[in-house]
Amino acid sequence: MIFLRWALVGALALWAWRRRSLTSWILVAIVVGAELGHDWPESSAAMLVVSQIFIRLIKTIVAPLIFATLVVGIAGHPNLRSVGRMGVKALVYFEVVTTLALFVGLAAINLTQAGVGIKPPELVKPAAPRPPAPSIGDVVLHAFPENIAKSVAEGQVLQVVVFSLLFAVALSLLAEEKRRPLLTLAESLAAAMFKFTNLVMLFAPIGVGAAIAHTVGEMGAGVLVNLAKALATFYLALAAFLLLVLLPIALLARVPLRAFLRAIAEPVSIAFATTSSEAALPLAMERMEGLGVPRQTVAFVMPTGYSFNLDGGTLYLALATIFVAQAAAIPLSLTQQLAIVLTLMITSKGIAGVPRASLVILMGTAQSFGLPEWPILALLGIDALMDMARTAVNVVGNCLATVIVARWEGEYPPALAPRRDG
Repeated sequence: MIFLRWALVGALALWAWRRRSLTSWILVAIVVGAELGHDWPESSAAMLVVSQIFIRLIKTIVAPLIFATLVVGIAGHPNLRSVGRMGVKALVYFEVVTTLALFVGLAAINLTQAGVGIKPPELVKPAAPRPPAPSIGDVVLHAFPENIAKSVAEGQVLQVVVFSLLFAVALSLLAEEKRRPLLTLAESLAAAMFKFTNLVMLFAPIGVGAAIAHTVGEMGAGVLVNLAKALATFYLALAAFLLLVLLPIALLARVPLRAFLRAIAEPVSIAFATTSSEAALPLAMERMEGLGVPRQTVAFVMPTGYSFNLDGGTLYLALATIFVAQAAAIPLSLTQQLAIVLTLMITSKGIAGVPRASLVILMGTAQSFGLPEWPILALLGIDALMDMARTAVNVVGNCLATVIVARWEGEYPPALAPRRDG
């Protein structure tokens, strides 16, 4: 039986070799890791070291990536002031929809309790008694940094976000000759951190395989049931978001659904296969223009949405953070969950272009709220499958946002938007 299983693993590796994609190798790593953990559980301690190296590399990305993307996203968009009305409408729409996505993710994971019942690894020390839940005043006070270097060292993501927002606003108020050098530095830092993330993600198959091997070896194959439940919860939550949020918005705006679905089919397929929203961006912009949205609206809303309108990514982050807390048997009060939502509303901006960059934000958020790392190691095993779906939903959301903003501006041709969709 063991020989047969490993023969199947070999066939899967041959398939991945022919496809030559990172996602396919990650899928192979999931299977190999599960087999190693099941057949040789004593090797799980060594696998833990390898997976922790991957986690540490990810941690180094969090603060500079958030700082750079927020500064560039705010101070680097003079159009947000020049286009005025359209910019305000787009940003309001982005925040409302992504916030709804966060609450859908929270509701789904609280409903299914997919993380409850996971046996923690033996190497994890028992958690110390947790202090009483902080008050709203404590949560608000904790969001403001007293020393940015200390905030970065301690992984206080929300404090890094607040500093970055204030820095970006101050930078945008400077004269052009003083603003440009710092903005160029932030743009270079953002580009460098995206490349750094890509380099770290080349190590992803090894890190994921080691994480799943350690998880199965230490916690038993039963953890796979929880992971399957989490994966099903995520896909159902995305379906609920599409049907209960995006579809009603499209119907209220009288978007021609058949034409819209035909237009986005290919860009969404590319996003699903590559797990990168940027790979689908050029074709998505072309399809939206072909649908009748003016070029200037597409050129403004679509790239801005890739920084501020990551529906699938924000839903995943809310769901995954609560999954981590459930797996660690750490109850979160309503205040704490709302604080997590507030943090994710901001930290999830600007990460659409890099495959599995949501993992970076998840790690930072968990660290900021005192959640352990080992449930994230378990989630690594299914992250590739989640990333494909959340990236596809990101593209759907941005395409729809482009049509909605054009409709609000009165720029969408009435002939392409009938009163009834049929």
